[in-house]
Amino acid sequence: MGAGPSGLTAAIYLGRYRRSCMVLEDGHSRARWIPTSHNIPGFSAGIGGEEFLASLKEQAVKYGAKIRRAHVSQLTISDGIFALRAEQETLYSRYVLLATGVRDHFPAIEGASEAAMRSLLRICPICDAFEVIDKRIAVIGDGPLGEREAEFLRTYSKYITLLQVGSTPCGDSSSSAGVERIGIKLSELRIDEDRVTLHSARGKRNFDVVYLALGCSPQHDLACSLRASCDEHGALEVNAHQETSVPGLYAAGDVVRGLNQVIVAAAESAIAATDIHNKLRMT
Repeated sequence: MGAGPSGLTAAIYLGRYRRSCMVLEDGHSRARWIPTSHNIPGFSAGIGGEEFLASLKEQAVKYGAKIRRAHVSQLTISDGIFALRAEQETLYSRYVLLATGVRDHFPAIEGASEAAMRSLLRICPICDAFEVIDKRIAVIGDGPLGEREAEFLRTYSKYITLLQVGSTPCGDSSSSAGVERIGIKLSELRIDEDRVTLHSARGKRNFDVVYLALGCSPQHDLACSLRASCDEHGALEVNAHQETSVPGLYAAGDVVRGLNQVIVAAAESAIAATDIHNKLRMT
């Protein structure tokens, strides 16, 4: 389940293993937020998320994958067979791969979603901080995650400001890590054509790009309904072959661990698909 880089990679591998595969998606892959990525091997000129997903879908269909837009509301298992309730239909399978990802926590700022598509608001500094070297960078955070992300970005620019939000925002300060800290309210931020501006009692500040460090929520309800094990951060625990604690239920991509990289998600799905194929060979 899931038609992002992880789910579609699994479909490509299973198709080339000559296995029947159905991909169920809700149309909300996290990868669609990528304006242009230069972090995916083989695409040195960069590629946008929508284009990348379209290419993966085309390749998966070429090898026989069926892709359906459907919301899976229930997942059960009986005698080693999974039953998936998708809209008004129940589908059955011996193996299920969850590539359902995470849901990012976006700030309540007017125009936030559109700004993400224009690269003013960004989610992953691992993916694209190289493109903002020496820019004026802000990080919106409400706890330790924001601190860590701001300090990580010091590799790319000396102009880093942590915009601390939450019930107890910090006062203005700087740290030994070279990060300026400002306590703000989200209502003080405005998204302009080519920048994000902070309007506060201290005056106006402009930022070339703003990273979000507000966390995300794993979309693992279906796995949890089968009592699959999760770690302390809510990520699904898997073995070396990407199988969860529920036999036959696999998971890959962002729902598994926190690196949240396209290439990692694809590699995990290739591992899972290969293990599924090998198990089918032995039956």
